[in-house]
Amino acid sequence: MAALFSDAWMKQLKDAWNAEPEVKDKLAEIDFNSVICCGFKDEENPRGVFVVEQGECVRAGDWSESDPAANWDMRADLKDWLKWVENGIGMTSMGAAFMTGKLKFKVGDYKAIIKDPRMANPFVKSFGLMQQLDTDEIK
Repeated sequence: MAALFSDAWMKQLKDAWNAEPEVKDKLAEIDFNSVICCGFKDEENPRGVFVVEQGECVRAGDWSESDPAANWDMRADLKDWLKWVENGIGMTSMGAAFMTGKLKFKVGDYKAIIKDPRMANPFVKSFGLMQQLDTDEIK
């Protein structure tokens, strides 16, 4: 098992992302390129980084200050991340998490994602990939 957002966990997520055509291929169709970070609301810096080029994750691991600036930086409390890792999250639940402040975007525009189904569907599916990973609570 790998700790949530650890280097090993992020690399497992990269492999799951690249193996899922509903995420990788759909984002490639819209020339999606982004640096995606994730972590906890009470921390200044993210824990993990995920670099996507043309829909494919080309690098994932521990975040460092030398990483390119994030296009998306998603934050939540540990208990919420673990709930989503275990149970997944759908479009409605994700909207509720955003509206109630459980899911925060330090960088990026959640509303822009949801308004574009070409991004919204892969985004929700990418959260579902976390269910496939063997996850410890935290490093």
